Amino acid sequence: MKDKETRTVTAPIERADDVATGESKLIGHAALFNSEAVIAGFFREVIAPGAFTEALKRKDDVRALFNHDANFVLGRTAAGTLTLSEDKRGLKYEVTTPGTSWAKDLVLSIARGDVSQSSFAFRVERESWPKVERDALPLRVIEQVELFDVSPVTYPAYEDTTVSARDRAKAAVDAALILAAQPNEQDRRARELRKRELSLRELQRA
Repeated sequence: MKDKETRTVTAPIERADDVATGESKLIGHAALFNSEAVIAGFFREVIAPGAFTEALKRKDDVRALFNHDANFVLGRTAAGTLTLSEDKRGLKYEVTTPGTSWAKDLVLSIARGDVSQSSFAFRVERESWPKVERDALPLRVIEQVELFDVSPVTYPAYEDTTVSARDRAKAAVDAALILAAQPNEQDRRARELRKRELSLRELQRA
């Protein structure tokens, strides 16, 4: 089973207040389609449109958390306080926040612009590694995920802690194979990737 991963995007979080009930709603995107990111310097990654379709169809029980902390639950799909959907941009979320003091503080921080990023926690169910140009980093295309939570976050997750050693090793091996298939590319880059591959295999065995 693949490891749980998180990714963070910088996209505005909207706030809408209901005067009658005193409730606040947060609206944002936890993931963006076709937005390329370099993960830990080992490979590039994009989320393909439709990557969340199956998770939404089977109604994965997803939470909205603050900073991915299970002690700070903003909403939940099973309770109807969190709504998820895919649009042209990516994975959209709408969460009706509870009336707790910490949630009100968070809403205020978002309104002030102190908290402005969103993140999601997931496990990859299907991915592909298309062939790339010989000098390019390997490209990972995430095609289907199991979804755990969406979260407004204070800090973006460090890229080198949000991807598993197994994924990094796979990327390094793929890159080494690409270079090995090109006889004229037996240069420093190929040797460097080979060293990364070996070191990552050692990390997996640790």
